[in-house]
Amino acid sequence: MPVKPRCWVGWREWLALPELGISAIKAKIDTGARNSALHAFNIKLFTEHGQQRVRFVIHPLQKRKDKKLVCHADVLGERWVSDSSGHREHRLVIRTPVRMGDQTWPIEITLTNRDAMTFRMLLGRSALHNRLLIDPDGSYLASKPPGKRHAGKVKGDDEPHERRTFERRRGARRIDGKMRRAKLKGTTR
Repeated sequence: MPVKPRCWVGWREWLALPELGISAIKAKIDTGARNSALHAFNIKLFTEHGQQRVRFVIHPLQKRKDKKLVCHADVLGERWVSDSSGHREHRLVIRTPVRMGDQTWPIEITLTNRDAMTFRMLLGRSALHNRLLIDPDGSYLASKPPGKRHAGKVKGDDEPHERRTFERRRGARRIDGKMRRAKLKGTTR
């Protein structure tokens, strides 16, 4: 079976969770977190046709509490999760597809109140595994922010992200339409 090429992403990206009705949510790509987490409040468990389900409300936009979405999902299970300060919390886990750029794949997400956090969603290592390569200097490399035209590109630059990243890390820059290595002060080459 051929190996699928990995997609470049920045440290933050716009995602969609279509089965939850979330067309756009800003997420932090967090390699320090094993689990993905979604901001949720008013979490209510219920049973429908013998299946345990959850109803919850989210604020999909950062720093805004005026817009709310009510979501429903099947419960996959429950899990104890430790945050970065060591605080342990018991969370519900759901499984839903995530869409980033032109790729869609299923991920597990824990539900927690992230009201005090900057990002409404974290995309953890288990969701990234064998799919994504992260450029910690980049933002929105795989997905456009809603209403933006030049996401993931330097204005006027039509080169693929992989080439720009490689050249930037090697100290190269464009001079007279050709790539030239930048000379370091005090050194001769």
